[in-house]
Amino acid sequence: MNIKKRKVCFVTGSRAEYGIISVLMKKIRKVDSLELQIIATGMHLSHEFGNSFQQIEEDGFVIDKKIDILLSSGSSVGISKSIGLGIISFSDVFSNLVPDIVVLTGDRFEMFSAACAATVAKIPIAHIHGGETTEGAFDEAFRHSISKMSHIHFTSTDEYRSRVIQLGENPNRVFNVGSLGVENLKSLKLLSKSDFEKSIDFKLGKYNLLITFHPETLEESSVENQFKSVLSSLDKLKDFKFIFTKSNADVGGYTINKMIDDYVNSNPNKSIAFKSLGQLRYFSALKHVDGIIGNSSSSLIEAPSLYLGAINVGDRQKGRVQSDSVINCSTNVENIDHAIKSLFKEEFKQKLNTVINPYDKDKTSDNIIRVITNYPLKNILKKAFYNI
Repeated sequence: MNIKKRKVCFVTGSRAEYGIISVLMKKIRKVDSLELQIIATGMHLSHEFGNSFQQIEEDGFVIDKKIDILLSSGSSVGISKSIGLGIISFSDVFSNLVPDIVVLTGDRFEMFSAACAATVAKIPIAHIHGGETTEGAFDEAFRHSISKMSHIHFTSTDEYRSRVIQLGENPNRVFNVGSLGVENLKSLKLLSKSDFEKSIDFKLGKYNLLITFHPETLEESSVENQFKSVLSSLDKLKDFKFIFTKSNADVGGYTINKMIDDYVNSNPNKSIAFKSLGQLRYFSALKHVDGIIGNSSSSLIEAPSLYLGAINVGDRQKGRVQSDSVINCSTNVENIDHAIKSLFKEEFKQKLNTVINPYDKDKTSDNIIRVITNYPLKNILKKAFYNI
């Protein structure tokens, strides 16, 4: 007797988020009762951001549909038009694929478009990484909106679980499973220093920093001034080498990437930049550098598992749960200078040895699969607001 498989559709729009869900998708592909569907969109289909859909295919996945919604514009108008185009495109694709459940990760505008289309199409949504806060970016509003449109929630800490419940979601549908990114990091065999250097064609120096900076989309000061402060602080450092990973397709992201290119072109002996390092090289970079500077969520979520100190610049990640491995500072040059000095103080280095990662939880992907496989979907669309 043929048993109908539950069709589980993953939407992926960026290299970073794909790195989080790739291991989960590989496991789902092996579950007999589940059928994996993949939609690639956003930065995956952009040459400017490395055409990272090719990495998905190289990993052995079949992409069921590619949706090109990313306009070559870093403006708010361009992003808004991409959201509209996304809703139109996802509506057509969902109508053709007819998934039983759509899995969305995080807070980017591509996910918001997919959530809107799935909601109107009456397709249940499972949301990964809900309940988190990023006060310096409009992603905050997207994330909470996606949570309200979702029916099953997989949060990465108990605090975030409580926040999703505070939004009116039934506790029986909210599961604290920890971070997939941390689970992936722990399962990978990271590159040795020499192999990592070969993989990026760059020789590490006496001291090394990884720089990952994204726009603070709600900040009044310009993206250019914010990142200029970071580069000014880096310029003062001697015996250092820098690995830059480029910004996402946010408002101002193109400006940051142009500044990175200009800096690397002017300092080729001590710096190198990548559109995408990929998960293995990125996590290997975390292993071999002396610290990470910027405002990427990886500074707070994955880096603590490698006991790596991180400088979190500005307010983009303000409000997220963080460990003692994180040093917070403003976008002021003097504050960044002070934070870098603190990163190398012996007292701080000693503290890193005892860091506990709040995002680390056992069997993250297995627990997600268990829920996705077994949770009843009949009548799941009707949600009552849960009053705390």
